[in-house]
Amino acid sequence: MSRWRRIGSSLRRAPRQAREIYEGLYIAPYRASIHREYLRQHDSFLLLGYSDLLGVPNPAQFYMLELYPALVDQFHEWHLRLGLEHPPEGGFRCC
Repeated sequence: MSRWRRIGSSLRRAPRQAREIYEGLYIAPYRASIHREYLRQHDSFLLLGYSDLLGVPNPAQFYMLELYPALVDQFHEWHLRLGLEHPPEGGFRCC
């Protein structure tokens, strides 16, 4: 009976091991570049949204008013990624 249990447990591990090999060979090399591209697009979106805080006229300011409450949590990480130690003047304080 124990022999069948060992065979059964090895069969249950096989799909998991195959998935790990697949992710290691095909997905892992691209994961960093996909994440960099996501951050670049996200930073561009936030720059458009908060451009009025930086002194640049924002053509989409009216449409961004509804999004500001959802983006406030990400504002601190964004201005640090931009290289600004403190948030722009005239804006809200996050740190």
